[in-house]
Amino acid sequence: MSTYDSNNVFAKILRGELPCHRVYEDDKVFAFLDIMPRAPGHTLIIPKAPARNILDIEPEALADVIKAVQKVAKAAVKVFAADGVTIHQFNEPAGGQVVFHLHFHVIPRKEGVPMKPPATEKGDPETLAAHALQLSTALASP
Repeated sequence: MSTYDSNNVFAKILRGELPCHRVYEDDKVFAFLDIMPRAPGHTLIIPKAPARNILDIEPEALADVIKAVQKVAKAAVKVFAADGVTIHQFNEPAGGQVVFHLHFHVIPRKEGVPMKPPATEKGDPETLAAHALQLSTALASP
């Protein structure tokens, strides 16, 4: 297994070197919209700690991430009036991982509406900004 690469795209987003549509942040985790959403509200949740994937993250840091995953999932279901939510997490190339910084996908789902195939269509920037605002507002309220 390879080591963590501090120049991966998510590390650059964390450092503010690349833009994103921020949804949630605390001292341990960061959440932002996927720029190629498979459904409206498709959010990525990452640890701020450098972790390649679930195989090398400290258990305490993983617990912080999964708490944020649940928080974002609940908000996404509410904001997008979803019937359910799909959570994806991939590890290493054989497991489908493409960006080598641990991340969870939270994808709100509607009954009978299929997800778009992965990485097929960039989201409209105005729509992504609106979705990010809706989610961040929901996450900020108690």
